[in-house]
Amino acid sequence: MKKNQLLSGLLVVVLLVFSFGGAAFADAHLAETVVDIAVDTEGEFDILVAALTEAGLVDTLKGEGPFTVFAPTDAAFEALLAELEIEAADLLAHPQLEQVLLYHVVAGKVMSGDLEDGEVETVLGENVTIDATLFTVNDAEILVAEELFDLEAENGVVHVINEVLVPDVFELDYSEEDENGEELQSIVEIAQGDENFSILVEALIAADLVETLQGDGPFTVFAPTNDAFAALLEALEIEKEDLLAHPDLADVLLYHVVSGAVFSTDLEEGMEPETVQGEKLMISLEDGVFVNESEVTTADIEASNGVIHVIDAVLVPDAFGAEEEAEVPQTGDIGMIPFVLAGAAGISGLWIAKKRK
Repeated sequence: MKKNQLLSGLLVVVLLVFSFGGAAFADAHLAETVVDIAVDTEGEFDILVAALTEAGLVDTLKGEGPFTVFAPTDAAFEALLAELEIEAADLLAHPQLEQVLLYHVVAGKVMSGDLEDGEVETVLGENVTIDATLFTVNDAEILVAEELFDLEAENGVVHVINEVLVPDVFELDYSEEDENGEELQSIVEIAQGDENFSILVEALIAADLVETLQGDGPFTVFAPTNDAFAALLEALEIEKEDLLAHPDLADVLLYHVVSGAVFSTDLEEGMEPETVQGEKLMISLEDGVFVNESEVTTADIEASNGVIHVIDAVLVPDAFGAEEEAEVPQTGDIGMIPFVLAGAAGISGLWIAKKRK
C-alpha cells in the first residue's frame, strides 16, 4: 500500500515537473517580437515584412509594446494587388503605406479568448470591428482552422488574417500634382510662400519642426494666420519673441498636427482626431467648419505631403502654460478666444482604395 502511495506521489511530482518545465520551455522559446514571427515564417509573410521594412515600422514593432497584430498573408496581399490592378512595388512605394500597416495594429496583447464583439481602435486611429463568434476583423477571417492565431511573442501576439484591412480613408490615387498639372509644394513651402503665414513659419523654425513637416507625412495642418497669432499675443499680453522662445512652443504646434491627410469631405460632426501632441481636437460642422472653437476659413489646400486648412485662431492645448502672470486662454473654454496653431487632423492620404462591398 505504502509502495503504491509512494509511486503515485512520484508520478504526480514527475507530471508537475514536466508540466511546469514544458511551460517554462515554451516561454523561453517565444519569439522575441511580433516582427520575428513574420520574419521566421518563411514564404507566408514576405510582402508584409517588405512593407514593414519600407515603411520604417520594424523597429517600432520590435519595441516593448505590447502589440496585437492582425497579419495578412502573402495571398491576402496578392488578392488586394489584383483588385487594385497594381504591382507590389507600387504599394511599397506608396506614401500612405505606413498608415495602412498601422491599421492592422492594436495596442495591448489581445489573445483570441479575450476578443469581444465591437469596435477596437487601431494605432492608426480608425476602428476595426471584431466579431468574436466568427473570429473576423472587419471582413477578414482569422485563420483559426490553420491554427494561425495566438502566435505569442515577448512583446505581443499575432493573429493571421486572410485579407488586407483597408482603412476608410485610404485612396489609391494620391497625386503630387495640382489640378493644373503643376508639381505640388510641401506644407512648409506653401506656408513660406504666403506672407499671411510668416509668424507660423517663424514658429516652426523656432520649434525645429520645419524638417518634420517637410517629411513624407502625410499631415493635415490647421494653419493660423498672422492675425490669429496677433490675437493670441494680445490675449496673453506677450510679444511674439516671448511666444517663439516659449519652452512649450513645439507642443502647441504639434497640437495642430495629426498624421494623415484629411480633406474637408472627410470631416464628420463630433470627430475627435488625436494630434501628434497627444491631445484631441473637436470637429464641429454646425454653421461652418470648426476645430475646437476656431473656424476654418479656407479648406483643402493640397500639398505634396498632406493638406492645409486655414483657421482664424490659434489652438491652445490644455497642457500649455505661459508666464505665471499671464492667463492662458483655452480654446475649449466658453467665452474665451479660440486659438489654433499649425497642423492637425489626419487620416491618410495614401488611402488604399476602399474595399468593395
